[in-house]
Amino acid sequence: MTASGPDTRRPDSASTGGADAPREDRAVTDTTSTGPVTAPTGPTTGGTVPEQRTDDRAEPTGAPDPTPGAGDGADEAAAVPRWRRARVDLLVALVYLLGAVWVTARGWRDFDGRLLGSRPDDQGFNEWMLAYAAHAVSHLENPFFTTLQNAPTGVNLMTNVGMQLPGLVLAPVTLLFGASFSYLLFITLNLAGTGYAWYHVLSRHLVRSRAAAFVGGLFCAFAPALVSHSNGHPHITAQWLVPFIVWRVVALALDGRVLRDGLILGVLVAAQFFVSLEILFLTALGLLMFVLGHLVVRPRDALRRVRPLVAGLAVGGTLVAAAAAYPLWMQFAGPQHRVGHPGAPDVYALKLGSYVRYATESIAGSLTSAGGWGPNTTEQASFYGWSLLVLAVAAVWWLRREAIVRVLALVAVVSALFSIGTTWTWGVERTTIPAPFALVENLPVFDSVVVARFALITTVALGVLLAVAGDRLTAAELRAQPAGRLLARLGAVAALAALLPILPTPLPARGRAPVPHFVTDGEWRAHVSPGRTLVPVPVVNMTSVYWSSAALAGFAVPQGYFLGPVSATDATGRWGVEPQPTAALLTAVAEGKRDTAVTPAEVAQARADARYWKADAVALPKHRRQTALRTVLDALYGPGQRVDDVWLWDVRPYTR
Repeated sequence: MTASGPDTRRPDSASTGGADAPREDRAVTDTTSTGPVTAPTGPTTGGTVPEQRTDDRAEPTGAPDPTPGAGDGADEAAAVPRWRRARVDLLVALVYLLGAVWVTARGWRDFDGRLLGSRPDDQGFNEWMLAYAAHAVSHLENPFFTTLQNAPTGVNLMTNVGMQLPGLVLAPVTLLFGASFSYLLFITLNLAGTGYAWYHVLSRHLVRSRAAAFVGGLFCAFAPALVSHSNGHPHITAQWLVPFIVWRVVALALDGRVLRDGLILGVLVAAQFFVSLEILFLTALGLLMFVLGHLVVRPRDALRRVRPLVAGLAVGGTLVAAAAAYPLWMQFAGPQHRVGHPGAPDVYALKLGSYVRYATESIAGSLTSAGGWGPNTTEQASFYGWSLLVLAVAAVWWLRREAIVRVLALVAVVSALFSIGTTWTWGVERTTIPAPFALVENLPVFDSVVVARFALITTVALGVLLAVAGDRLTAAELRAQPAGRLLARLGAVAALAALLPILPTPLPARGRAPVPHFVTDGEWRAHVSPGRTLVPVPVVNMTSVYWSSAALAGFAVPQGYFLGPVSATDATGRWGVEPQPTAALLTAVAEGKRDTAVTPAEVAQARADARYWKADAVALPKHRRQTALRTVLDALYGPGQRVDDVWLWDVRPYTR
């Protein structure tokens, strides 16, 4: 998957690779200059990059300063056979894939019998999303809304995690191997794909050193942010389109080919819309920060690039609006849409000190290392440790004369401050002093964002910064000097010391409750009509989700695990729904909180609830209080029968 940018580079005194040199290996120059650009003297052992232009038309922030040796670097790259460069790319992809398998390895030991990570309910819901996507494809049903969960009211899938595009692509895999296999494949490929996508864009469009691009991609994919979100959040880790979206926005500003670049950007944005709307929003916000940072650092250059950028965004936006009109309506006005996120923003915010701690699933981390510094094990999007922050500050200081470095530093700091929430923190405690997010917490869309995820923008900014710094350290002109070679070695040691502690450890895994053979073997089809409801007993949210997922959403289930509105008249977001009276009764019996006697009113309510659920059958699997539950269900619906490995009550006489 590539999205090569326009050829904004041309031969000049700083690029002597010639017309035959591959475009990805040539230096990026400012095409708005009035003549050939004289290469600056580049990073020196003194730690500065002298400015060579006398106005604001210096290099665009989307590209590095042309440095001495750029022509030599292009010549060297051109001298390397294409097959050898392809072999390097293949090796990089393999390393990323092995890293992803390392993180998810414990889940692969038994993908049907184990749950990966610390958020089993999140994994269960996302497996169901993949199962429903396969069902929607094979039955031509609405991919944005369904009544097959939370029957009969339904679930608005756009106000949850979406993932229509991955669900569509993985549908054949899901239909053949099941949703649990598809989920694990998806969460694994997300890490590998995100790392390689960043490597591809960085190595083709920003840095000459593929080693530096490799480090940048490694950080963007395997820093604590994406590893922690691999605990059940594939819609967050699916960032393999983000690097290409970022580059196409930069290409619009650099080249100004409005129609072509705008259409390409529109296709990429529309695709990301159907992967993860939340990541698309954070990408747009990060790009806005980047543009504003450019405006601060190079105001004249930024203003000159506004016109092609805005025109191209308008072209792309028109395409996206056409493709996303219906799902956007579903998101903001459709049935079961919600407004906001359950709980106050600071419940899901990071602490300022989290940026110097270590994540739970990192080499330097432990089960308690992140305790109190983040909302949970999934939202550990910071946790870089002191060493990495010191390295980042040193890199910014060394390359402070480069516009892109100053802009990246601004983006990293601003997004990190947003992740703190509405008030500043002191240690693990919150103060009453307003923090930056308080300025936007009530704005549309912002009120639905999990605040800790702003640190995902910080992670990308730091990853690109590491690639730029690594590229400068490996520059030929720096290595030609004894002091420069020493600086490069010290930089490599510092990078290793900073990155090693945050490298990921394998995510934990746990056993899952088995789904009855009655469901997995398809016996349910003889007792439940398509689209009608099978009620698991007790009526537990995740039991409903796991049964439906195992049956590829072949039947509807009551309740479930999702975000929805409080009521038909209150769109405020909440988790799930209040259980029906019969569901509450059966739960109380299952927990031993009441006896088995039922009243005539409870019998009438049970049959009314069965009609409400549009149920065809009620099923009781093996349970420690199975005898008590059978007694109650016999009283509510008449004698049950043993079918395969469940007790079954046919409730169609009461619901048809």
